[in-house]
Amino acid sequence: MYDIIIIGGGIIGCATARELSRYDFNILLVERGTDIACGATKANSGILHAGYDCHPGTLKAALNVQGAAMYPDLCKELDIPYHINGSMVIGTNEKDFSRLQALYKQGLENGVKDMELLSREEVLALEPNLTGHVTAALRAKTAGVISPYEAGIAFGENAAQNGVEFLLETEVIRVETDAGRGYIVHTAGGRCAPLCGKVIINAAGIESANIHNHISSHKEAIIPQRGQYFLLDNTQKDLVKHTIFPLPSHLGKGSLIVPTVDGNILLGPTAEEPESPTATGTTAEGLKNALDKVSILLKSVPIYDCITAYAGIRAKHKDKDFVIEEVAPGFINAMGIDSPGLSAAPAIAARIVEIVTSRLQPNLNHNFKAQRIGKKSFRDLSQTEQAALIKENPAYGRVVCRCETITEAEIIDAIHRPLGARNLDAIKRRTRAQMGRCQGGFCKLRLVELLSQELGIPPAAVTMDGPGSELMPIQL
Repeated sequence: MYDIIIIGGGIIGCATARELSRYDFNILLVERGTDIACGATKANSGILHAGYDCHPGTLKAALNVQGAAMYPDLCKELDIPYHINGSMVIGTNEKDFSRLQALYKQGLENGVKDMELLSREEVLALEPNLTGHVTAALRAKTAGVISPYEAGIAFGENAAQNGVEFLLETEVIRVETDAGRGYIVHTAGGRCAPLCGKVIINAAGIESANIHNHISSHKEAIIPQRGQYFLLDNTQKDLVKHTIFPLPSHLGKGSLIVPTVDGNILLGPTAEEPESPTATGTTAEGLKNALDKVSILLKSVPIYDCITAYAGIRAKHKDKDFVIEEVAPGFINAMGIDSPGLSAAPAIAARIVEIVTSRLQPNLNHNFKAQRIGKKSFRDLSQTEQAALIKENPAYGRVVCRCETITEAEIIDAIHRPLGARNLDAIKRRTRAQMGRCQGGFCKLRLVELLSQELGIPPAAVTMDGPGSELMPIQL
């Protein structure tokens, strides 16, 4: 019997687990993937939105602004890299100015600070690579960028350090009430025995409506929406400084130009209906659509410096707002967490914690540790600091990933951290090995050797997605 079972190990589930670990709870997080932060959390734009484009009075509007304001302190506590670079919404004809003014007023109503309307000349002075068709822009100085999967992993690691139990590769197939005690969670894979919890937090992303429908007569539905992206090499890191948006439409914020915290540039996403809720493959048509849309904003798109393309699925609710509510005693939904879900994640977690603590009235966890020491980034150190690290641990002197200058010591640390990497994709998210211009062509075999060595498994058991999975096994 657990006090709390969280279903879903994305950034919402992990942020909620971390906040709940401040209290004397027995908490289990169940995730069907082979790792945390491996669903929508790993494949989104990584933007900390300012909050001007959310309709006033919605949960999205309130929690976006609140959550974004929480990140600076959280990033210090949890050692998460982020950057406040500001954003611009670009108008490309004279009629767009009135729409930019409306966004500005909406931002003021939502409590967004440090916004300004810029003329064509002011925009091009700040972003000279934008098209000459620019007429004006709304600039929000408080917008930023963050690595979404690094943030999710940081929340999860800190939650684990504070006693939260994680059960991976375990799919929830049914939830039922357990009269007077809470809920029984039936699973497939992982631990097959039913799990019992006084409180259930449904943060299952694309599957959240299915989980909800097990216990409620009011049936819900999630609308999957696929977004496809190009990722440019870090040789294009100076293409833009701000995050660049077109004017938003009913489909969303449109195809963007996003400088990432790691020095790459993202182009996209699209907004399309996928063939299935798990169809995360790219298509020629979708990528052409993304490219056509960003071409409207840039003088020239350096697509020759594209190093990969990928897609993610976001979970939209029919009411176009977040759904965060207790729908049955002790059963709490966090559904429809699409954009700006990353920005709002800390505030969503805080709201869920309010609901839980009002029901269970717990004691504080006096052993709670707020600080997390993040990974050491060898490539960002001075030569003197690098030499000192190598003297202390010679594995820092052996570079495994040449594109990103990731060392053997960093790989080993990623494997042995709390919730450590167990497969190649997990290594990628924690270290950036395989994320450079060769996309793992140089380092993959050495990574297989290190995973085999550190986990005590045969090299043939190392996969892209997880030991024992049938997805993309590595052939040696």
